[in-house]
Amino acid sequence: MSITVGMITIDSADAAALSSWWADRLGGEAVDESGGSGRFFTVATPGGSTFGFQQVADPTPGKNRLHIDFTVDDRAAVVASMLAEGATLVAERDLSEFGDDFGWTVLADPDGNQFCLAQHEGA
Repeated sequence: MSITVGMITIDSADAAALSSWWADRLGGEAVDESGGSGRFFTVATPGGSTFGFQQVADPTPGKNRLHIDFTVDDRAAVVASMLAEGATLVAERDLSEFGDDFGWTVLADPDGNQFCLAQHEGA
């Protein structure tokens, strides 16, 4: 038995807007997969990942039970760009206290979904 990721799906109060926001960030295109009803969109990325955005009346409140970690080449530049384009800063983290060169920034998209941008500082 094997398990592969088919799609990462995110609940949203406005699936059209959130899928467009992520499509712009990831270099993909938001496609309405719900026959024009605007209730479910997909974004396929150039890297081969697919994200789904489904319209729900009540997104789950509280801490994310799932989040996405993105690896970036220039964390400071990507963070600045994301913040300028509507993301919000949640936290800055690094493992320098353990002698590691790994750091990450926790951001939230316009719907409040948290995600991380990670970089090995020596990279």
